[in-house]
Amino acid sequence: MSNRELEYLSRRVASGGMSRRDFLGRAAALGVAAPFAGSLLTTAAQAAQPVSGGTLTAGIQAGQSTDSLDPASWTNQVPTIFGRCWGEQLVRLTPDGKPIPNLASEWSSNDDATVWSFKIRKDVQFHNGKTMKPEDVVATMERHSDAKSKSGALGIMQGIKSVKKDGENVVFTLKTANADLPFLLEDYHLVIQPNGGQDDPKAGIGTGPYKVAEHQPGIRNVGKKFENYWNKGEVGHAEEVVILVINDATARMSALQGGKVQIINRVEPKIVHLVERLPGVTIQNTQGKGFYPFNMFCNTKPFDNNDVRMALKLAVNREEMVKTILRGYGAVGNDYPINSAYPLSPEGIPQRTFDPDKAKHHIQKSGHDGPIVLRTSDVAFPGAVDAAQLYQQSCQQAGINLQIQRVPGDGYWSEVWNKEPFSASYWGGRPTQDQMYSVAYISSADWNDTRFFNDKFDKLIVQARGELDESKRKQMYHEAAMIMRDQGGLIAPMFNQFIAATNDKVDGWVKDPNQEFSNLSALIRCWVKS
Repeated sequence: MSNRELEYLSRRVASGGMSRRDFLGRAAALGVAAPFAGSLLTTAAQAAQPVSGGTLTAGIQAGQSTDSLDPASWTNQVPTIFGRCWGEQLVRLTPDGKPIPNLASEWSSNDDATVWSFKIRKDVQFHNGKTMKPEDVVATMERHSDAKSKSGALGIMQGIKSVKKDGENVVFTLKTANADLPFLLEDYHLVIQPNGGQDDPKAGIGTGPYKVAEHQPGIRNVGKKFENYWNKGEVGHAEEVVILVINDATARMSALQGGKVQIINRVEPKIVHLVERLPGVTIQNTQGKGFYPFNMFCNTKPFDNNDVRMALKLAVNREEMVKTILRGYGAVGNDYPINSAYPLSPEGIPQRTFDPDKAKHHIQKSGHDGPIVLRTSDVAFPGAVDAAQLYQQSCQQAGINLQIQRVPGDGYWSEVWNKEPFSASYWGGRPTQDQMYSVAYISSADWNDTRFFNDKFDKLIVQARGELDESKRKQMYHEAAMIMRDQGGLIAPMFNQFIAATNDKVDGWVKDPNQEFSNLSALIRCWVKS
């Protein structure tokens, strides 16, 4: 157990979410000295205590008029952050990326990790007054397993053979072994809904600390405190949470300075040094698994030619992009979606660098002659338009005619991303390598936003999923990363830090690298100072 996880658990004790006895028992079992564990509890108790009441308002980028309350459809930050307010999954993650119980109180598996049993909590109430049952969990999993739902979790669910009730438990039988199943069930799409959302997936009824009070897509979302919430004291401190969709970075910062909001996401790296000088404003930055890519469809001309793809990969000046766009708040990427934040991340893969001569060789070898259009928008990621223009300049040195088409933010995630053959995007990362690959890069992934179809790659991911020998598993992930790097449609020039900001009216921010905005959970973790 790391110091970060111990500190997180000690705060759970201070907030009433875990007993002192359970904390000390868990620490002792892992070899942590009692005096050190006790000192953490003392420090946590002396720290600022959560304050109940008030309205906590966030200004969030990445909202649009097509946003829905149906968890299956979530692709951008506003619905996923609001979803953490009103919905919950079976499992949640600590800031160190460990799965811990949520709507499931415990779980276990057979020896080869092909059958998993999750015990479902009793006395958890939905916002409509009904008690959550194992049948609701089964129905939720069935809906997200149905291709007609178009769920972003479909890639995960395709590895599950059946989900059945067994008394108080829900039993998952897998097609192949998967040691990571608890991590996968934390996926933000898998919100447990009454009857799995099959009656009305857009109703916004869940088990979270807030009930949906207002939903104006692309404008505003409001949650009111749910008095019968099962996990009182740990999260859900404010009486009301409000999300204002503010896609413009300057307007978002002005709203924070003016007190219209207390928290904002996606502070642009180029202004961090200025924001740090503002009185009453605190930068909240965390290195995580997020990355800012340019996606090519491998099955669409001219990107169906690997020489074109290779030319465009070699034409990115990654070091310059990290320095100019991220201002050092990140690291260079290598055209696969995994960095050192993941366990078993590949090592020893040569770092791809800017090479205009080789890029020119590959574009000439491909036979492609003409412009290539890259679509981008301010909402793709902070600095996305500037990054595209920087990319255009480096492409010119390789003789590649890259044309930039700037697209309005509203509708970008529904009309451009995963629809157009070459576009800017972002990924917040996933808890495990398997989940990242399964959601976005195996052939059957519903969100295969590079249209990458490779049988050998698919087989490696499936084999690694069920391999319990870590050294063998790591080698499989290494080989998979090499295939994606050299054949895939992903250009991943940079891994970003998550940069948010809070003003002096809010407290309780938790540094959590699992996803941006404190793993999408800042609104339920933070509180308004009295």
